[in-house]
Amino acid sequence: MTGGVKLNRTLACLIGVQICLNGCMAGVRMAAPLLSLRQGYGAAAVGVLLALFAFVQLFLAIPAGRYADRHNLKHPVTICMGLAVFGAGLAALWPVFPALCAAALLTGAATGAAVITLQRHAGRLADDPVQLKQVFSWMALAPAIANFVGPFLAGLVIDHAGFRACFAAMAVLALGSWLLVRNAQDTPRYAGDEAAAPRDSSWDLLVEPRMRLLLLVNWLLSSCWDVHTFVLPVLGHERGISASMIGVILGVFAVAATTVRLFLPHIVAHLREWAVIVGAMVATALLYGVYPLMQSALGMGVCSALLGFSLGSVQPMVMSALHHITPVHRQGEALGLRLISINVSSILTPLVFGSVGAAIGVASVFWAVGAAVACGTRAAWKLKYWDMPEAKKA
Repeated sequence: MTGGVKLNRTLACLIGVQICLNGCMAGVRMAAPLLSLRQGYGAAAVGVLLALFAFVQLFLAIPAGRYADRHNLKHPVTICMGLAVFGAGLAALWPVFPALCAAALLTGAATGAAVITLQRHAGRLADDPVQLKQVFSWMALAPAIANFVGPFLAGLVIDHAGFRACFAAMAVLALGSWLLVRNAQDTPRYAGDEAAAPRDSSWDLLVEPRMRLLLLVNWLLSSCWDVHTFVLPVLGHERGISASMIGVILGVFAVAATTVRLFLPHIVAHLREWAVIVGAMVATALLYGVYPLMQSALGMGVCSALLGFSLGSVQPMVMSALHHITPVHRQGEALGLRLISINVSSILTPLVFGSVGAAIGVASVFWAVGAAVACGTRAAWKLKYWDMPEAKKA
C-alpha cells in the first residue's frame, strides 16, 4: 500500500480498533474486581479473576495467529468485537461473580486475538524497512491510550450510573471497533497465505535462531516492565514513600514510555532494530542496578522516567524485526508466540519475584533482573550479524 495519506488513514483505523477493544478489556479489568470486592469476595478470588484476562490468551494466541494468517483482517476483528461485546454485556445483564469471570475470559480472549490480527495487518502495510518501524511506532501508542481511556471511562460511569452501566459502556466501546473496521480494506492474499495450515507446528518457527533470540530478548524486557510495576510499590513502601507519590512515580514511567513512542516514528529512519534493542537493554540493566539505591521519591521518579524511555522504545523495534525474520504466511502465528511469552511473564512475575523478594529483599530482585538483562544483551547483539531483508509484504 503506497501513498502516505492512505497509509495514515489505515493506521488510524487500526489504532482506533485496538483502543476500542483494549479499552473495553481495561475498563472491565478495573470494574470487575471492584464489584467483586463490594460483593464480599476476598483477595484470592479477585486474583483469580484478574489472572483470567491473561491466562486465556496463552491458549488462544497460536490459533488466533493462524486464523489471522488465513482470514486477514475484517473477519477476525469482527469475531473479537463480538466476544468483547458479549462478555461486557453479560456482566451488565448479570453482575455476579461467575459472569464477571466469563467477562474476563471473553474480553481477554478478544483483546489478545485482536492485537495479533491488527499487528499482522499493520506489518503488511509497510513498503520498506523504515516504514515498517514507523508503522509499529504508531501502533505502540494504542495500548497506552486504551489503558487510560478504558479505566477512566469505567470509573466515570461507575460513579455516576453504577456498575451495570459501566459494563454496558464497555460493550458500546468495543462495538466501536466494528464501525472502524467495516470499511477497511484487507491486504491482498498471496499464494503463501494458503500454506498456513494447522498441520504446521509452531515449533518450526523456533528452529530459526533469530526467532529464539528475539523471543528471549522480548521476554526479558517484558519481565522488566512487569517487575517494575509489581515491585516498585513494595520498594516505595520500604522507603516510607506515600501511596499517592508511588502512584505518581508509576505514572511518570507510563508517560515516559508513551512520550518516546510519540517521537519514534520521526526518528526511526536513522535507527537499526538491533541497536535500539541493545541500547535499551544496557540502559535498563544500569537503571535496575541504580534504582534500589535511591532513597527519595525524586530519585526514584528520575529512574522511573528513564526506564520508561528505555523500555518504551523496544516494542516497535521488536515488532519490526519479528516481521523481517518470519515467513510472510506465518506472521500471525509468530505474533501469537510473542504474545504467549508476554503473558507467561505477566502471570509468573508476581509469583516468582514476590517469593524471591520475600526471601532476599526487594533490592535484590532489581539487581537480579538487571543482571539477567545484562547477560541477555549478548543475545540482542547477535541480531546485528544477521542481515534484515527488505520488509516482507503480503
